[in-house]
Amino acid sequence: MLPVALIGGAVLHEWMGYLTFLSPYLIFAMLFITYCKLRPSDFRLTREECFLLLIQLALSLGVYGALVWWNHTVAEGVFICIFVPTATAAPVITSMLGGSISKVAAYSLLCNLVVAAVGPLLLAWIGDAEGMTFGASFLKILRQVVPLLLGPLAVAFALRYVLPKVHSKILGMQQLSFYLWAVALFIIVGSCVSFAIRQWRPENTLTMVWLCLGALGACLLQFVIGRRFGKAYGDPVSGGQSLMQKNTVLAVWLALAYMNPIASIAPAAYIAWQNIINSWQLMKHESGVKKI
Repeated sequence: MLPVALIGGAVLHEWMGYLTFLSPYLIFAMLFITYCKLRPSDFRLTREECFLLLIQLALSLGVYGALVWWNHTVAEGVFICIFVPTATAAPVITSMLGGSISKVAAYSLLCNLVVAAVGPLLLAWIGDAEGMTFGASFLKILRQVVPLLLGPLAVAFALRYVLPKVHSKILGMQQLSFYLWAVALFIIVGSCVSFAIRQWRPENTLTMVWLCLGALGACLLQFVIGRRFGKAYGDPVSGGQSLMQKNTVLAVWLALAYMNPIASIAPAAYIAWQNIINSWQLMKHESGVKKI
């Protein structure tokens, strides 16, 4: 499903502008179905989440420092691929892979809040844009992230206690969240392909290639580090997804708002890389389940 969504979105990119408005609704519904599996007691912040966040921040700044002397635009693009918080959809894939939804959800919440707080400072330091105050940028990030992250969680918890029978029925529809994610991915990929085509100029070709390769490197690096870190705590799936699966829609906006617009090609390419890895994981997991 995920490769089909990736290819279909790329091929039909010219029509994605008519469907972009559906993305937040699809993500909300997808997360709502997934969060119905959670209880309020599942949200416990541990040293594991705090250490993983420190790794993410240190890795983003370290990679930026290593690349900025070579190519500032590539350094910006790779930095934003690592710095942005965990995708709001990460619990969906984690659930399908047998990982802990509560760990990923707790890390996603912590990561989004920290990025919203320190992001404007770091982006004002390394970026190219001017004229946006800390308060304005802070509120803009919160407006994009908080409704999609906390809204479906609040509705799921309310439904658990107010309409338990309805909640129970939705609880048995977990597979539907995967298909909603595939449709959302189809729309997002198509929109990003359209953006890349609009941004292309002959003199930008090599930089765009390096941005795509840098995004691949960032994706693989975070996947490996996240899984190894998670393995030390008994859950490599949650560690890998928490660190690797990114809120790329937010990343594209941050790159456009604070950086050279060409840098946004990196998070756009990251969408493809992280979902190719997710597709491989899901196929491998499904194969293992069938053998069992």
